[in-house]
Amino acid sequence: MNQRNGAGIMKKRSIRSLSVSEIGMGCMGFSHGYGEIPSEAYSIEAIRKAYDYGCTFYDTAEAYSPNLAGIGHNELILGKALKDVREHVVLATKITLKTDEVAAHGLDSVITSHLKASLERLQTDYADLYYLHRLNTDIPIEDVAGAMGRLISKGLIREWGMSQVAVETIAKAQAVTPVGAIQNIYSMVERSCEEDVIPYCLDNGISLVPFSPIASGFLSGKVTADTDFSHADDVRKFVPQLSSENIRANQPLLDLIAKFASEKQATMAQMSLAWMLRKYPNVIPIPGSKNQERILENLGASAVELNDAEFSSLDGALNAIPVHGFRGHDEILGGAMKDWGKRRKF
Repeated sequence: MNQRNGAGIMKKRSIRSLSVSEIGMGCMGFSHGYGEIPSEAYSIEAIRKAYDYGCTFYDTAEAYSPNLAGIGHNELILGKALKDVREHVVLATKITLKTDEVAAHGLDSVITSHLKASLERLQTDYADLYYLHRLNTDIPIEDVAGAMGRLISKGLIREWGMSQVAVETIAKAQAVTPVGAIQNIYSMVERSCEEDVIPYCLDNGISLVPFSPIASGFLSGKVTADTDFSHADDVRKFVPQLSSENIRANQPLLDLIAKFASEKQATMAQMSLAWMLRKYPNVIPIPGSKNQERILENLGASAVELNDAEFSSLDGALNAIPVHGFRGHDEILGGAMKDWGKRRKF
């Protein structure tokens, strides 16, 4: 069923124009991170089905390629899928800044050349949202913010943001060029952003774009202690909550989600997203999947409404359940997946 009219098409191309009840689409899985990738034809079809359903926000990165080898695989797919509806969607992509490259060519030159290459692959002449993928501690974030501001003034990007950053970093950047969005990990089992990042973003008109809002599938209830994540290109083997021990230990949380999902005639994945949408007015989750059925299921969460009493009951019960496993939202370029959860710095 075509749901385009139900979601609405944005009046202006900006992260700020997205509806607070909107769910975006993380596209990484078509290129990297979740085992064998689907064919390009299947991936393009999946993106178009999401658009027909009503999705208007798509997230990618220059780094998303099989086994993180090469550059731009995911951007090429997204560009092919959305080229004829470009004016009706928000496209977000990300840059990785490497110390040696910046030292050799200068920050503005490097950012501009990377952006233009991304735009060519995306088949567009501007990006709605351009993220710094991970903080490079060799390059002052204030300098990055200044360079992003110059890209905005040239019309090459509409807004800019950062991924996996602490509030101190956001504040330094915000003082130079206002930030449009922060893309941090956030879900029912990764809630460190609630301590200061989300309050800061709310106070400063910044959107929070949670990636992995269903905890790499854990909150869907479809992952078990026996699920195999041993694929060479599968980040899930490093996710703390997806160790066999923590999957078993976190069963009470799944039981809670299942109870509320049953009452609302929703899936568990939809309930976890509905909780997130109801809790904060500036949150736009981007669940990622390479499965067409799952993608449409996730988008359907925007129709699951929680009234005040239902939300209060769910959130209160969630607060009372201890979570086993922690990754954290503060990461830097060069950090290893095997080290996720070993440090907690906000």
